[in-house]
Amino acid sequence: MTWLKRIIVLLVVLGIAGGAAAYFVGGSSKVVHNYRTDTVQRGDVVATIGATGTLEPEQVIDIGAQVNGTIDSFGKDISGKPVDYNSVVAPGAVLAKIDDVTYAADVTEANAALEQAKAGVLKANADLATANAKLYQAQRDWERAEKIGTGDALAQTTYDNYRSTYEQAVASVGVANAAVEQAKATVDQSESALKRAQRNLDYCTISSPVGGTIIQRRVNIGQTVVSNLSASSLFLLAKDLKKMQIWVAVNEADIGDIKAGQPVSFTVDALKSAKFNGVVNKVRLDASMTSNVVTYTVEVNTDNSEGKLLPYLTANVQFEVSRREGVLTVPNAALRWTPSQDQVIPSARKEDEGTGFGPPGETSGEVKPATGPALDPNNRPGMLWVKDGDLLKPIHVRAGATDGVVTEVRGDDLKDGMEIVTGEIIGDNSSGSGGANPFLPQFKRRKH
Repeated sequence: MTWLKRIIVLLVVLGIAGGAAAYFVGGSSKVVHNYRTDTVQRGDVVATIGATGTLEPEQVIDIGAQVNGTIDSFGKDISGKPVDYNSVVAPGAVLAKIDDVTYAADVTEANAALEQAKAGVLKANADLATANAKLYQAQRDWERAEKIGTGDALAQTTYDNYRSTYEQAVASVGVANAAVEQAKATVDQSESALKRAQRNLDYCTISSPVGGTIIQRRVNIGQTVVSNLSASSLFLLAKDLKKMQIWVAVNEADIGDIKAGQPVSFTVDALKSAKFNGVVNKVRLDASMTSNVVTYTVEVNTDNSEGKLLPYLTANVQFEVSRREGVLTVPNAALRWTPSQDQVIPSARKEDEGTGFGPPGETSGEVKPATGPALDPNNRPGMLWVKDGDLLKPIHVRAGATDGVVTEVRGDDLKDGMEIVTGEIIGDNSSGSGGANPFLPQFKRRKH
């Protein structure tokens, strides 16, 4: 072996020996734990239920056509411009006109038919008067014939003729009366036809039943409209955009915590920095099922006096289920974390074997977000940890409402501003050089 190889082997042996010595010396030193901490703070805890919904005008009217025809022109809005999207119109304002030539002709024909029917009534009355006159003459002749009787003065044939003429006159009066009634019925029928024709003519002018804002205009000039269920809608009118609703789909698991009058806050993606408020109006009972998930529609009323909210925006809604003001709060992480036995002061170790630290029946663990009265703040045990020298000391608390970030806590030993442990910083906690040499052999640490 050359002198160079001997030097290399010697250096390797010395390095291994030095690393082993450093390891065992460092391993015998005291382990130092580093912790993440936070403080107990006094504040408000608002438990909420989150959901999404769509902004809707509080009252929307679908205005359609009741007759067939071609759009001839549009009306004017309150500013004098033709009706279009976003136009504000007054009650009774003309929105559009349908070509009315055919319907005007129908009105003219109906008017003529009515006048003809009225003339028929006059003729029928005249015929009735003639029939009554003939009846009167025939009745007088017949009465005289009855007084004279048959004989030398009045032949039997003449007698029979008077009687027959009288009976025919009576029948003629009945026919004339029926003709009068028929003529009157024809007048009534003609009047109804005229009203129908006039109504159809009026339908050619489409007017706004209430004042509001045109959200949609679904036709253009020259377009033919058909008055049936599938194609009669011409305009969508929002009565008052200063009053809006949010139609929110709420899961069946949360619907029990939603009540009328409940405060609501929400945001919209279009106005990221703005937060709006509302109130639950009602919970609709017609549930829907999608992918085996049952949801209920909740109506939320909100004020839009400033006009910032637009119809059909998506709203991110938070229903306020409970509110606790001015209470002591801690981060949820502080209630979730549990130290190991060797990190706890001796007097608090193994007091409740198999279930963690603390008195029987109480365990530390993750605190789930509260959703209102269903969780009793007086029946939710929890545990916090504070530093006691190099070790940790437990503090038993009662956990109340949580908003998913912080939780209300109660306890005799709690104080505002108290430092609590929320977790351990994982890393090399030895008092040596601060890091292991990757080139040195790795030895298994001895347990202390």
